[in-house]
Amino acid sequence: MRNSYLGALSAEFAGTMILILFGNGVVAQVVTAPANSPLGNHDSIAWAWGIGVTLGVYVAARISGAHLNPAVTIALASYLGFPWKRVLPYIAAQTLGAFVAALIVRVTYADLINRADPGHTSATQIIFATLPGNGGGGVSIPTAFLDQVVGTAILVFVIFALVNALNNPPLANLAPVVIGLLVVAIGMAWGANAGYAINPARDFGPRLASYITGYSTAWVAPDGTPYWWLPIVAPIVGGLIGGAFFKILIDRYLLPDDSEAQPVGREVVVEHGGDK
Repeated sequence: MRNSYLGALSAEFAGTMILILFGNGVVAQVVTAPANSPLGNHDSIAWAWGIGVTLGVYVAARISGAHLNPAVTIALASYLGFPWKRVLPYIAAQTLGAFVAALIVRVTYADLINRADPGHTSATQIIFATLPGNGGGGVSIPTAFLDQVVGTAILVFVIFALVNALNNPPLANLAPVVIGLLVVAIGMAWGANAGYAINPARDFGPRLASYITGYSTAWVAPDGTPYWWLPIVAPIVGGLIGGAFFKILIDRYLLPDDSEAQPVGREVVVEHGGDK
């Protein structure tokens, strides 16, 4: 018999790895390209991140529920019954998947990174981890923190709406596609202040990978202010706020059409949590 718990952790690892391979990969392509190169821009970054989310969710959803994000895992545990004893192992698997994917990107793009930024500065650090103002300055720590709270609150609020069977969710297994479009939209609307990490694993895993491969200033903003903690704490706060808003504004007003209807989010949490 398969180990459903180990399988869930493996799925979270693999799904998050796929997400970061596309996410860090597209930023590496854009950042290292020569000026006026046709290899991409902010729109291609937003779209590739969203497509990476979609593909990562498809990879992991059947086995683990495809959280792929510690902020989502914590919100699910807080509001939809995901077992708290599974939270830290899920977060560890997600972070490890992001770390491994970032190492793959780092090695594969090493030549282009060295050409574009031999000193391994914040100019290419943004391939792997977020910075206030995307490394360009002009954005304070409080503003970056608020930005990450807002962006992650939007993410979790809409995810809760999309996976709830009582709320007319996407059909025919299209929820991952819509979640990917949600990430595209967040990137296009909320990408300027802090690079829309909205995912602690997505930021910390690659940040650690960049640090051990030559980015000595990986933990700080360009002005030297410690920054590594912000894309961890702010998304968790934002996810809890987004989940609370959904429960208050939407969930308590959703009534089943019959006694058999159950919210998909809750069903996935119980089944793939290994307690069913």
